[in-house]
Amino acid sequence: MGQPVVHFEITGQDAPKLHSYYSQLFGWEVDANNPMNYGIVQREGNVNAEGIGIGGGIAQGPQGYPGHVTFYVEVPNVEESMTKAESLGGTRMMGPEEVQEGLVIGLFTDPEGHVIGLIQST
Repeated sequence: MGQPVVHFEITGQDAPKLHSYYSQLFGWEVDANNPMNYGIVQREGNVNAEGIGIGGGIAQGPQGYPGHVTFYVEVPNVEESMTKAESLGGTRMMGPEEVQEGLVIGLFTDPEGHVIGLIQST
């Protein structure tokens, strides 16, 4: 069985503007009441009639970074998956990094430059 896509992420230069935009566009409730101002979109309330859908987040990137749109795949070990991605022609962007207690992420680009995220619950 394959590993599941569990999270999407939209990162740009003006997080509050993006929070408002996607909230108005899709009716998402965006909760950015956290130290990182990371706009969390819960899965609950954002699914279709069959219960299909994933949660995600909307964030502001570092100064000078134009942003990206990506998804995160849950893996047993971020470092091992990053190493495998690199061996297949991908390039490590960041990580593994524990972004909060019990949550490790990493980002890489595939051979065509698409940003893909990895996530591990510890």
